[in-house]
Amino acid sequence: MNNSQNASYQAGQAKGQAQEKASGMIEKASNAAQSAKESIQETGGQMQAKAQGAAEAAKDALGMNK
Repeated sequence: MNNSQNASYQAGQAKGQAQEKASGMIEKASNAAQSAKESIQETGGQMQAKAQGAAEAAKDALGMNK
C-alpha cells in the first residue's frame, strides 16, 4: 500500500467512525426526546385527574352531585 492509498484508507476509516458516532448521538437524542414526551404526557394525565377530583369535590360541597 503506498502513501496515497494509506491516506485514503485512513480517511475512509475516520469517515465511517464519525458517521457511526453521529448515528449513536442521534439515537440518544431521539430516546431522550421520547422519554421527555412520555413524562409530559404522564404529568398531564395526573394534572387532569387532580382537576377532575377537585371539580367533583366542589360539586359535592355545593350539593350538585346527585
